[in-house]
Amino acid sequence: MSYIVLEGRWCNIVLNVHAPSKEKSYYSKDSIYEELQQLFDHIPKLYMKILLGDLDAKVGRENIFKLTTGNKHLHEDSKDNGVRMVNFGT
Repeated sequence: MSYIVLEGRWCNIVLNVHAPSKEKSYYSKDSIYEELQQLFDHIPKLYMKILLGDLDAKVGRENIFKLTTGNKHLHEDSKDNGVRMVNFGT
C-alpha cells in the first residue's frame, strides 16, 4: 500500500491500494483493510481522501448495496472483496 499527499487548493491526498485477489486467505484480506482503515484514521479529517487502485472488488445488484452504489450495476452478484469495499469505513 502506498499513498501520496498532494498539497493543493482542494485536494490534499490520494491513496493507491492493491488488494489481495479472491484466491487469498481471509486473513490477508482483513489485514489489508485494517491497514487501510488505520491509514485513513491517521490522515487529518479535513483532507479529501481519494482511493484509487485495484481492490479486486465486484459489487452486484443486491438490494443492500443500492443506497451506496445506486441502481446501475454490471454484475449480478458481489464478490467478497466487493462487500468489503462497500462496507469500508462504515
